[in-house]
Amino acid sequence: MDKRRILEGIKRLATANGGEPPGMTRFERETGIRKREWYPTYWLRWGDALQEAGFSPNKLQTAFGNDFLLEKYIGLIREIGHLPVDGELELKSKRDPSFPNRSTFSRFGGKAGLVVAVQQYCDVHDGYDDVLALCRELSRGSHVNPKGEAQKLTTGFVYLMKSARHFKIDRTKSLGRREWELGIKIPVPPRTVHSIETDDPIGVEAYWHQRFSDKRGEGEWFELSADDVEAFKRWKRIV
Repeated sequence: MDKRRILEGIKRLATANGGEPPGMTRFERETGIRKREWYPTYWLRWGDALQEAGFSPNKLQTAFGNDFLLEKYIGLIREIGHLPVDGELELKSKRDPSFPNRSTFSRFGGKAGLVVAVQQYCDVHDGYDDVLALCRELSRGSHVNPKGEAQKLTTGFVYLMKSARHFKIDRTKSLGRREWELGIKIPVPPRTVHSIETDDPIGVEAYWHQRFSDKRGEGEWFELSADDVEAFKRWKRIV
């Protein structure tokens, strides 16, 4: 998908709507361009796409702080007893005017990034042991859908590798093969420091790339501190 086509689509819909840029859901519906065609290749948030097209981010997307969104999301988890799917987020926003639109949660980088943010929030705030336990239970093995049926997940890996003093954060389906491929391309053979198994490798990779964006060098290589590495190693499995 050409970035220029996406930006032109945003401008066209904004012109037709009196200068108001489209939300992500309306843009998908009217152009047929899905989120996967721009995220995370071009932008991590829909608001970033709007800004590049020359508009201010949608007011609904900027009205809420991250803590507010996480509290709302956690409240829904407690209400329904599991991590909500997109349809449950959309239904909740329609029934409860105070609940943010589903697309607002996209700022966290997909489902996996949102789960990471929820766990980090619960780790540093008291009174969320039940939510943490639920997240960890769902991450142990097979996922259980709202009907109580086990689902077999197809997972990949987001890995942290080190070569000399630099670190690489990338995703793969096969850790051993990726290490071998990199080993024949760069002077100092890399070693895998840690890997996170996940059913959303794109989202998890995008989360860590964004978190360490100020330490990024060329491509997917970063200059990380010992604390950064330890933060990455705390996450084992996100499904």
